[in-house]
Amino acid sequence: MPRKCEFTGKKVGFGQTVSHANNKSKRRFNANLQRRRVKINGVPKTVWVSAKYLRTLTKRGSKDVELL
Repeated sequence: MPRKCEFTGKKVGFGQTVSHANNKSKRRFNANLQRRRVKINGVPKTVWVSAKYLRTLTKRGSKDVELL
């Protein structure tokens, strides 16, 4: 299973590291994902959630999703 936020769709990004001599090498920008147990429509499930969505969920809540 790919590491991707189930709610926001955030996933890994790609880019380049550039040295002072302008040498370029490929790198990955990993998304800040956390594994959390949530209740989706009353059913408990373990999902990958981005830290930003997790913060929003604890602050505002959601009709369909509830943290356990």
